[in-house]
Amino acid sequence: GKSGCGKSTLLNLAAGLEQPSSGKISLDNREVTKPGADRTVMFQEHGLFPWLTVLENVEFGMKLAKIPPTQRREKAEYYLNMVHLQQYKDYYIHEISGGMRQRTALARALVMDSDILLMDEPFSALDKQTSNSLREELQRIWMETGKTILFVTHSVEEAVYLSDRVVVLSADQGNIAEIIPIDLPRPRHVYDPQFVTLRHALLDAVQQSAVKERM
Repeated sequence: GKSGCGKSTLLNLAAGLEQPSSGKISLDNREVTKPGADRTVMFQEHGLFPWLTVLENVEFGMKLAKIPPTQRREKAEYYLNMVHLQQYKDYYIHEISGGMRQRTALARALVMDSDILLMDEPFSALDKQTSNSLREELQRIWMETGKTILFVTHSVEEAVYLSDRVVVLSADQGNIAEIIPIDLPRPRHVYDPQFVTLRHALLDAVQQSAVKERM
């Protein structure tokens, strides 16, 4: 959906960071009322600590969880290798690019091995080339891990590229306008004719939701 339609609010509700004014959020038949270890959030801003190295940033959550040093080092290095940052593990945050910082944040989110990864427009502040590269990385990681991901975006192309199902929110009220299944094999390619057809269908749905709100 477009900016201001409630995408981030919905994600915060799923994360337990905000409480609904009515109704409830449920996960596996359990009501969500606060943050939990079964959910990890990756925000638009990477939120990395500048006084820690890349490796130490990825280890940080595990350190708070009292995971033994050897075990957390092994897990951190495994996920840094997954996002192609193993050789930068001893760099500080100011020494790496914006795309590398988002890769570090992704590794930090994945390393906690929660049931659900909640991602709030994590690539929106990056240039298109870097953003496209990270989408490819996320697609590859999903194909390796099969992790459940709730991904917020206002990019139609990004939604088709990453999703199994797209939930279109209405422009102003935060209602669900339409749910569109994305039945495309992976890996996906933006110039594939089926991809282009689905992109047009999703764009039409988004535009129609905006028109209905104005009527």
